[in-house]
Amino acid sequence: MKKEELIQKAYEIAAERYAAVGVDTEKVLETMQDFHLSLHCWQADDVTGFEVQAGSLTGGIQATGNYPGKARNIDELRADILKAASYIPGTHRLNLHEIYGDFQGKVVDRDQVEPEHFKSWIEWGKEHNMKLDFNSTSFSHPKSGDLSLSNPDEGIRQFWIEHTKRCRAVAEEMGKAQGDPCIMNLWVHDGSKDITVNRMKYRALLKDSLDQIFDTEYKNMKDCIESKVFGIGLESYTVGSNDFYIGYGASRNKMITLDTGHFHPTESVADKVSSLLLYVPELMLHVSRPVRWDSDHVTIMDDPTMELFSEIVRCGALDRVHYGLDYFDASINRIGAYVIGSRAAQKCMTRALLEPIAKLREYEANGQGFQRLALLEEEKALPWNAVWDMFCLKNNVPVGEDFIAEIEKYEAEVTSKR
Repeated sequence: MKKEELIQKAYEIAAERYAAVGVDTEKVLETMQDFHLSLHCWQADDVTGFEVQAGSLTGGIQATGNYPGKARNIDELRADILKAASYIPGTHRLNLHEIYGDFQGKVVDRDQVEPEHFKSWIEWGKEHNMKLDFNSTSFSHPKSGDLSLSNPDEGIRQFWIEHTKRCRAVAEEMGKAQGDPCIMNLWVHDGSKDITVNRMKYRALLKDSLDQIFDTEYKNMKDCIESKVFGIGLESYTVGSNDFYIGYGASRNKMITLDTGHFHPTESVADKVSSLLLYVPELMLHVSRPVRWDSDHVTIMDDPTMELFSEIVRCGALDRVHYGLDYFDASINRIGAYVIGSRAAQKCMTRALLEPIAKLREYEANGQGFQRLALLEEEKALPWNAVWDMFCLKNNVPVGEDFIAEIEKYEAEVTSKR
């Protein structure tokens, strides 16, 4: 029997099993077609970017490893992204940092960036049916230091305010060109390695900077703001903490970004979803895998990620949450890292959508705790993977482990040239 026939037969059995607990697998497949990840461009080149004057990576973040074959220029990066996307079912977006502009070999400082520097990206996105999202870039710059938007040096602070204003203008042009809002994420590394006695001062400065940045309203882009616990070399104090951005986001009606690596190891990011959605319009996810710290390991189907996607479905928030990946693993094949992480996130969403939520809610409403827990356990063994395989088959991408050999072949081709 051919593999395609086996997949079809397994799916038909799975559909019957799920129907018995009130789940329509065809509806799940339809919903998955509307699940779009924002692929992070920085996985392909270890957060290097294309600035002529680029320096070493700073800002409390690290790309660990030196696996051969990383993208060295804009053409190689685009080729790698398209190659990765060919193994990921569905249609997806691309998330760009400002340092990935097409600067044409010219020195363009961060406070001089213009939409024209991303014109080729906009055209490329249209050509490949890949809509764009955007990020300002406060790290890896001579004026980065430990403080950017919260810097008491007014000249440096205004430099970064101007940079971020210009990034919002770029995002507006991206959104206008693609007919869909470009989501622009704002994260700054600002903090202190050791004890600070000026916590309030720096946060007041950050608040004022954000107010200046967001003073201009746009129709074709959406802002999101991202917190962090700490960065390497900035362990004792982070200006843009979770508490800071929750307060700012709720008071300014801004989207909050939840990066799964930006919280204490024992914190549940999933538990934050229902609370935040009561006070802010939408959420952005940066899905990665922290190991002891924000180490940006490749996303896998681990318990925290599955719980996060389950909570989004349980909250009925599919239309209020956006999904991006954010890891930069340089220790393994970078295209393979894209594919593993993307497919893992999609698998987690597939499983979340297959949860027999109606029956579970019925048990909970009736106080039937035993039945609720029993069904939660038994549904883990239902054949969700057969539905996932069918999703891949319908989207003409490799099913199962078939992509491994194909990526190995591509790797052999490109590493000999790079």
